[in-house]
Amino acid sequence: MTEAVLDLQDELDKHRRAVDTEYFDLSIREIVRMVESNEIIVAPAYQRQFQWKPNVQSALIESLLLGLPVPAIFVATNRDGTWDVVDGLQRIATIMRFHGIDVPSSPQLQFSNDILRLSELGQLTGFNDLTLEDLPMPIRLMFGKRYIRVQVLSDKSDADVRFELFRRLNAGAVALTAQEIRACVFNGPFNLMLEDLAEQDEFQSLLKLKPQNQHDATSAELVLKFFAYFDRMEEFDGKVTKFLNSYMKTRANHTDLTAERELFLRSVRFLREVVGTGPFKRERVSTTPLNQLEAVLIGIAKVYSSGATPVRPASGWENDKVLVDASTKGTNSRSMLTKRVGRARDLFSGE
Repeated sequence: MTEAVLDLQDELDKHRRAVDTEYFDLSIREIVRMVESNEIIVAPAYQRQFQWKPNVQSALIESLLLGLPVPAIFVATNRDGTWDVVDGLQRIATIMRFHGIDVPSSPQLQFSNDILRLSELGQLTGFNDLTLEDLPMPIRLMFGKRYIRVQVLSDKSDADVRFELFRRLNAGAVALTAQEIRACVFNGPFNLMLEDLAEQDEFQSLLKLKPQNQHDATSAELVLKFFAYFDRMEEFDGKVTKFLNSYMKTRANHTDLTAERELFLRSVRFLREVVGTGPFKRERVSTTPLNQLEAVLIGIAKVYSSGATPVRPASGWENDKVLVDASTKGTNSRSMLTKRVGRARDLFSGE
């Protein structure tokens, strides 16, 4: 083989070794048991709410009753041996609802008082308006023995591979954001801190997000950017997703977070006082300019970390030309990031 072909083969082999998967054919009865016992976690942080309409749920049950193939469920193994559902929430939730069983630790997936009654079935029309309990025992037993394939990504797989799997499987109509995927792939004490800080009232009061960003972990990603850019701005190469993934990967299991948490909160409190009432905005924008907000919070934090106390900038500071330009032009470059953070630090240093 030519050198070019060998290079391609080496690249393929390298990435294949980073993936460790296996599959199981599990009965519906076993899947229900594993969900009840929290061995399968169907609604981790990165999952969206149960969205299927009753007729779609009924169609899945009809397919299972008829023995028709259904798509595999994809899960990722956690260190404690439990499985997080990566792709298959709607299918598992439908099965749990048909059984009238609540999903542990998932308030939106409580089905003991909301049992699925079959409707709009295309073939088993005599089953319309029936629940599982209404079916004859032989049919119920047969249903419980139906198998669904479960594809398992091992915890031995590289974290970057796990992130990529989540991204690809969730690239449908209700696509997950990068931060929603990070929340699972790099779950741990650091992520828990990010999510907690993102929900703090003072921080939320500074934000006016676009409707599509209000429930997609945008606020948590802002907190992540605060720490990542504060710590490693000099390593930023313009590839935001890769940079943030790398940072979360290295911080995932850090537990000594008290000082960092307080620095973020102090910076938020000071900006809250400066802004006054309402969210942080500048002229001629209807929502919070996120690049500018992250730079301002980091700039304030850098003043605090230098041992000084931030000062209130002159009126109209949020429309400062240097700050705005660096927050709106070529924003995903190290030079512009450095420029806007530096300008924010100067403004809150009284320079």
